[in-house]
Formats: sequence, C-alpha cells, structure tokens
Amino acid sequence: MEDEGGVSVGEKKIKIGVCVMEKKVKCGSEVFSAPMGEILDRLESFGEFEILHFGDKVILEDPIESWPICDCLIAFHSSGYPLKKAQAYAALRKPFLVNELDPQYLLHDRRKVYDHLEMYGLPVPRYACVNRTVPNQDLDYFVEEEDFVEVHGERFWKPFVEKPVNGDDHSIMIYYPSSAGGGMKELFRKIGNRSSEFHPDVRRVRREGSYIYEEFMATGGTDVKVYTVGPEYAHAEARKSPVVDGVVMRNTDGKEVRYPVLLTPAEKQMAREVCIAFRQAVCGFDLLRSEGCSYVCDVNGWSFVKNSYKYYDDAACVLRKMCLDAKAPHLSSTLPPTLPWKVNEPVQPNEGLTRQGSGIIGTFGQSEELRCVIAVIRHGDRTPKQKVKLKVTEEKLLNLMLKYNGGKPRAETKLKSAVQLQDLLDATRMLVPRTRPGRESDSDAEDLEHAEKLRQVKAVLEEGGHFSGIYRKVQLKPLKWVKISKSNGEGEEERPVEALMVLKYGGVLTHAGRKQAEELGRYFRNNMYPGEGTGLLRLHSTYRHDLKIYSSDEGRVQMSAAAFAKGLLDLEGQLTPILVSLVSKDSSMLDGLDNASIEMEATKARLNEIMTSGTKMIDEQVSSEDYPWMTDGAGLPPNAHELLRELVKLTKNVTEQVRLLAMDEDENLTEPYDIIPPYDQAKALGKTNIDSDRIASGLPCGSEGFLLMFARWIKLARDLYNERKDRFDITQIPDVYDSCKYDLLHNSHLDLKGLDELFKVAQLLADGVIPNEYGINPQQKLKIGSKIARRLMGKILIDLRNTREEAMSVAELKESHEQVSLSLSASQKEDRNSQPKLSISTDELRRPGTGDKDEDDDKETKYRLDPKYANVKTPERHVRTRLYFTSESHIHSLMNVLRYCNLDESLQGEESLICQNALERLCKTKELDYMSYIVLRLFENTEVSLEDPKRFRIELTFSRGADLSPLENNDDEAESLLREHTLPIMGPERLQEVGSCLTLETMEKMVRPFAMPAEDFPPASTPVGFSGYFSKSAAVLERLVNLFHNYKNSSSNGKT
Repeated sequence: MEDEGGVSVGEKKIKIGVCVMEKKVKCGSEVFSAPMGEILDRLESFGEFEILHFGDKVILEDPIESWPICDCLIAFHSSGYPLKKAQAYAALRKPFLVNELDPQYLLHDRRKVYDHLEMYGLPVPRYACVNRTVPNQDLDYFVEEEDFVEVHGERFWKPFVEKPVNGDDHSIMIYYPSSAGGGMKELFRKIGNRSSEFHPDVRRVRREGSYIYEEFMATGGTDVKVYTVGPEYAHAEARKSPVVDGVVMRNTDGKEVRYPVLLTPAEKQMAREVCIAFRQAVCGFDLLRSEGCSYVCDVNGWSFVKNSYKYYDDAACVLRKMCLDAKAPHLSSTLPPTLPWKVNEPVQPNEGLTRQGSGIIGTFGQSEELRCVIAVIRHGDRTPKQKVKLKVTEEKLLNLMLKYNGGKPRAETKLKSAVQLQDLLDATRMLVPRTRPGRESDSDAEDLEHAEKLRQVKAVLEEGGHFSGIYRKVQLKPLKWVKISKSNGEGEEERPVEALMVLKYGGVLTHAGRKQAEELGRYFRNNMYPGEGTGLLRLHSTYRHDLKIYSSDEGRVQMSAAAFAKGLLDLEGQLTPILVSLVSKDSSMLDGLDNASIEMEATKARLNEIMTSGTKMIDEQVSSEDYPWMTDGAGLPPNAHELLRELVKLTKNVTEQVRLLAMDEDENLTEPYDIIPPYDQAKALGKTNIDSDRIASGLPCGSEGFLLMFARWIKLARDLYNERKDRFDITQIPDVYDSCKYDLLHNSHLDLKGLDELFKVAQLLADGVIPNEYGINPQQKLKIGSKIARRLMGKILIDLRNTREEAMSVAELKESHEQVSLSLSASQKEDRNSQPKLSISTDELRRPGTGDKDEDDDKETKYRLDPKYANVKTPERHVRTRLYFTSESHIHSLMNVLRYCNLDESLQGEESLICQNALERLCKTKELDYMSYIVLRLFENTEVSLEDPKRFRIELTFSRGADLSPLENNDDEAESLLREHTLPIMGPERLQEVGSCLTLETMEKMVRPFAMPAEDFPPASTPVGFSGYFSKSAAVLERLVNLFHNYKNSSSNGKT
C-alpha cells in the first residue's frame, strides 16, 4: 500500500536538511514573497520527504555533531553564514549536497568567478583587473586618461564598467565618455524605487581598492537573470536595466516588475555549463545580450525566481527528482497524474487569446494588428553650426600640432579631447592681443582679421566650463615646410612653418530641442500604437515590444534620440545614461553626403544659374500647372535675384547691430558675468527650460556671448556676397535663414531691428534653395536621394521583411499547435486507460538543445516574452519599433525616393507610392524642419490567407516638424512660444488616400531598386533572441510532432 506521494506505508521518508539563515526561508508574513518556502512546501506535499529546518540558533551556536542528521542538504552562504562550519558538517554526515559548498568561496571574488568562467569556455565581457594592496596605491601598469583607462597595455574606452573585486560589494560604477556629456552612474542594491544614481561631475575612477574594469555592453536597456535548477533546467527573466534611469519598475503589490523571456539554445547550454562549472544545482547568474552575442557577467549562487507559481511547480519537481535519484533511486521519479498541491484546484478552461484592432480609420477593422513602426526623424532645435578657418604661423600652435600628430611634419592633427583642447586654449590665450582690434593704427586689415579670429577661437574654447568633443573639434593641417638642421647636428629634417586651423563648433541641441524631442516621444507613445495608449509601456515592459534606436554620429542627433526615448518609454533622469544604454550609432547609414557630392555640386551650380538669371526650365512633356513639382527649380521665387540683394542689405544691418553689442565686451564683462555663472553644457544636457538668468541680464541665450554672436553674423555677411567680385554665394542662404530663425526664437529679447524683415526674405529664398539642393527636378531628386538614403532604405526593407516573416511564423505556429492539440485530444480518447499527460513535459522543463537559428539579416539583440511563464493575456502580440535619428539631408532624400520612385525606368507605368493630393501638399511643403519625421507602419490583416498580398499593408505618414506659423501672429500664443523659446511639432499627415491599400509586396517592389541589398550589409552574428516559440514554421511543426512522440513514449515507459 502506498500513500499519495508513492512512498510505501512504513517506509522511511527522505530527510532534506535546510541549513540556511532563516531570512532566506521565510520573508515576512507573506509566504508568496518567500520562494524558498513555496518550493519546500511543494516538495513536502509529495509525501516522500521530511523537511528539517536547522534554524539560526543551531547553525550559529550549536556544534555540528548535534545538528539534525539528513539525507540531502540545502546549504548556501549569505551574510553572517558560517560556511566552514557547514563544510565540516557535510564532511561528517556526507549528505547529498544540492549545492556543493567548496566552490561557494569562488563567488565572493569576482576575479575568481571570471577565471572560472573562462576556464570552462564561457563567454565573459572583455575585462582587466587592477589589484592594490593598500588604498590609493600607484601602479605602473594602470593609466587613466580623460576618456579611457589602460591596464597592462589593454585600453578600455568609456563607457566602461568598474566593479569591486569583492563579490559582496555591489557598488558598481559606469563611466561615460565626454562625447556623451561625461559623468558616472553608480549602481547599487535597490533602495526604495532606485537602483542607481547619476553623478554628472564625477569623471575619475576610484583608487581606494582593487577593481575589475570591463567593456560596457549595450543591451538595449535590459538585464537578463537566469535561474538554473540542476543542469537540465533554466528559467530566464528580464527587467529594465538600472543603467538606464535607475527607477525600479514595481507592480501594484510593490514588487519589482520582471518578465520571463526565452533563452536561445546557446544560452541554455551556457546555463548548463555555469551550473556544472560551479557545482551549484540551484544557481542564478546575469546574462548580457549585446551585438548578437551573450555573455555571463556575474554568478550569484543560490537564487530562486520570485512570484512565479509555474516556476515553483517546476523547481519542486526538478528538486524532487534530484533527491530521489541521489538517495532513493529504487523509487519511481515519475510525476503523479496531478501534482499534490493542485488536487483541490478547479480545472481552468483554456482562455481564448484576445486581440485588439488597430482602431484606425480606413483599416480592415478588428482583424488588423499593428506589427511594426519605423520612423526616420530629424534632430531637434539646435544652435547654428559654425566654422572658423585661419592660417597660423605661431610657434606655439605649430608645436602643438606636432605634439599630437606624432611629430610628423606633413600629418594633420585633430584635437577633440579635453587635454588637447586645454592645450590649445592655453596657447591661444598667450597669443591673443591684449587690446581690441581698431585700437592699433599701424595694423593692417589682415592682421586685424587674424587677431579677431584668434579671439574667436579663444572665446569658443572658453565657453561651457568644460570640453566635450561632441560640440567642438579642431583640425590643424600643415601648409608650408622648411628644412632645418637636426638637433643632434646629423642631417636635416622638415618642419612646418604654416598650418590651416579649422575650428568647428555650434550645432548643439538646445533646451528647446530636448523638450521637442521628449514631447514627440510622448506623442508617439500615445498615438502611434493604436488600441494601446499607455499600453505601449506594458508591451515594452513585457518584452512584446522590440525597440531599437539608431543615430548618426552628430551630438545633436544622438541627444535628440535619447530625449525622444525618455519621452517614449516614460524614463527619468539625465540623458547621458539613456543615450549610452539605448541608442546605437550608425554613421554609415545616417551620416554624410559623400555618395552624392558630385551630383549635389552640379545641382547647386544649376540652381545658382537659375537664381541669378531669373530663368526656369520646364519639362515639355508635362504640364507645370497640373504637376508643378516637375518644374526645374520648383519653389524658387520668381524675383530671386532682387531678393538676393535685399538679403545682403538686411544681413549687413543686423550684423552692424550685433557688432555694437559685441564692441567692448571684454571691458564690460564685470557686471553681467560676475553675477551669471558660466554656461555648462554638460549640466545643460538634461535641461528642457531656458536659462532665465542670462536672458534677464540681457545676454544671448545659451552659451553664446556677443563676441561669438557677432562672429557668426560677420562671417555670414562676408560669405554671402563678395563685393569686389559682385558675386553671390547662394549656398549661404540656408545658413542666413538658420541664424535668423535661431535669433528670432531664442534672442528676441535683444530686440534686433529688421530681423523680422530679414527672416521673411531669407525664408522665401531658403524655401526655394533647400529642397532644390537635393535635386533640381524629380529625376535628379530620385538619383541624389537614392545615393544618400540607399543604406537606410535597405535597412528599412530588412526591418519590414523580418517583421513579416516573424508574423507569418507565429501564425503558422498557432495553426500547427491547434492541429497537434486536436491530434493529442483524439489520441487520448482512443486510449483512456493510458497514464494521463505529465504536468511537466521534457520540453517544458527546458532542456538545452540545438534548435534552429533565427534568420535575421541584422544582429539586433532581441528579448522575447516566454508565454508559458508570463501572466499576460496576449503573449503572441508583438510589435517591432525601429527609430532612425538623422539630419535634414536624409529626411529629404528618403522622402524624394518615396515620392518619385515610380519615375525609374524599371518601374514604368507604376503609380507613385504617394497619392496625388499628398504630392501637391509635399510640393507646397518648403521645409522639413526640426523634428520632422517619416513613419511607416506595417499592419497585418489576420482574416486573409497567408498567401494573400493584402495580408500586410503599409501606412505612410510624415510631419513637417517644428511649426513656425504661430510666430507670424502677434498674439498670446506667439508671446508664450517666444518666452519658452520652443516651437510646437506639427502632427502627422497621410501620404495615401484614406481606405487605400499599399501592400508590403508593392512597397518592396517600388523601392528595392534604390535600396542597398540585404546581402551587402555586414554579416550578422547569431541573433540573441528566441528560437523556440517564434521559429520558422517547418521547424516548429517538427518540434511539436517530436513533443507528441516524447509524450507517448514517456506514457508507456514511465520515465520523464
């Protein structure tokens, strides 16, 4: 006769000793908050085990000889735990150890953990150790510079991670590069709702102890914690990483929000090997997923999942089998038909999966699901971009060039780091004349201009209170050389005697730009995901939202992306950690015009001809009345030549006013500048409001002083029109317009007379010039656009294709699953006498396997919700978001490809992707201003067959970005905007007729000729993602069939 658990009456139960600190077994009055208690209660309910709790008094005070005798021992180190005493007990009584004790010493030293991981071939981040015997010990193998540390010759560029070697010290630091604003983020054990703190002023590493320095790995702002129960079982959970904003996400019960995610076969094998390497059956470790690879970055030892009943069931079943195999192999480890703790539970019917329709006018109704959002977005409001060029012959500057180019007389030098720019500033300060230009009667004009430019260089380098390469960079290029005798007298060597200095600065994202980007992120969160609203945050937090953000290399673009992410995901805190954690730079895709430089130069020459002669050329085959955009130079004002002369006159007028403001600024610094602290761009990174103290003091907005403001305007006046040659440079028109717009919005308090009038003239000309710089007619626009946006267009097609394949795989999987379920049901009806299906199958216990690789062309890191362990109604619901932040050139180029792709010879007779009405609106849209964007949304109609092209539909929208029109009205709204220095962002406009259906198939056919082929992209690493639930359909069906056979076999032979 047997009891329910399978132990014969009278047979001795297996004793499991729990030799751990009491706080690890129960956690307050709530059993639910104590995973250990939950699992032990389940083990005991099998009827085969007796649980012996040692208790703190026994463990700490009693000799080991009097400790309870047990067959299996659960023992692990925690604060205050006598590990040596437990080892002595184990040696005395020789119980089966669930977690072996000797290796637990390894876990207290991060160096030993990494050594052990590497010994077993497990991947870890690139790292190096700095070992000190006393605090602040100087080490000859350790070097620290502004943006890197070097250990034994191995360099770690910021951002890098600094970890104490002591595994029990959880004060981990991340140091950020000056190019992202600098600073340090401290990670620590959760305190309330915070798990990290950002310190913008800390830039030097700690020296009071021994530390590990390791490469920072971009993980998309997500941490993965893996929990093993024996080498054959691994469960993974993901949470928002503390490196993003340090705010702990909690549910209504105050528990930290974590969601189960799927492991790849490779990661399951890693879990198995961690378990075996450290001889810890129950073991938690941290996994980093970056660039398509996975790395182990910490091993914690004994760890259980919190708040997951499914996991508690699994863990109890696995531990039961381990203990039975070790101490009672004669007993069957087959699970009972119903788990003991589920006997009295009512059977829950399978809940049908609910779905939400798109809720968009003109869609296919409730059967349509949003699958993908792709947005290409221009950066936010910025300061005008500036450049200073001057020839230098001064010895100090030439020596500086040689210092940083390795002493090569003909090599150019780029100065970006704080040390380099400080050296340049020190040299420039010594060279700038003490007196102002105009005071020396015997100086010629050239010397005066040189002195003025040196003064400008000094002013630029002094602004901001600290250096950051994201804002300022200097090139020194040798122009002339002489031969001189070598210092040792042996022969001659070259030495530069003249160099060209080019200082680039400005183009910095303003407080208004940050505010615009953050607000647009909030708008996307609430409006771009139909049927979701704030549910986007739930989609994202439950790993059903696959988000990737890309940016060009420009600082203003990167910071726009970070601010947008802050609004989209409702994050808190500074932008620097958000930028480093969530934004990937891809300059080859989002930067530069080199591919189309020849065509653009030809276009500008033709544009100059049209503007200065007042002529237009019209394609004779089309009517300019019906198709005005087919006209060469469409949008140029007919009186452009007269407007150019007016522009020059008005520019000179404004320049003269700024000159008067800048005059004698050096002498007048005492009053305003003693009161107003210097503008710090590092601290300004997170600000979205204006510096009211500077405004109230009558100073220009931001970091620009009157001297630099005058330098900006005088350069524009000189470059726009060459009086001696009576020649206009129309390429300066966008810059004049840019400066006007900036001062109108940010410096209206300076009351520059005639600025309004100048702005209107500059706007008329810029509205014609800017769109035509990317092609004088549609054919040219298509050619130039395809060259500039080719790589971006290729990546967008990859995004769309991957989304479609994934959606089809899920649909096929569900269909296959239903078929197998029917087969299982039929089989069970035929054989009612066979043993019922086990509660936990081989697959459900997640044995590491090989599986299929996801066939993505890109190596983006993926996190997928595990539907078996997730308390989510629609686990199959999944949205992919790809955001590409770039500059005006790529927005214009992409738009030109979309609207003119049908003009290509290979697509003769095809209609435009964009409807006639939208083409007319685009023709009238002169400017794609700050935060303008193009959005492609992919919808899936689940009511039509997988083979039907109408299954996947593309919706195209765009926004013109910042709206200048409110400033044209002298009303309260205009006054408010001027006070805030911020323009509103215009809402999206449709590029298709309502109710029309642009299929993905048509979209691909139309733009493929202008996109980089997928095979030309760099080869991808194996993507870190899932490879079970969402895999390709054939493999899924095969696995499901195998699972059915496994079930049949286990039923017949009585083994799991």
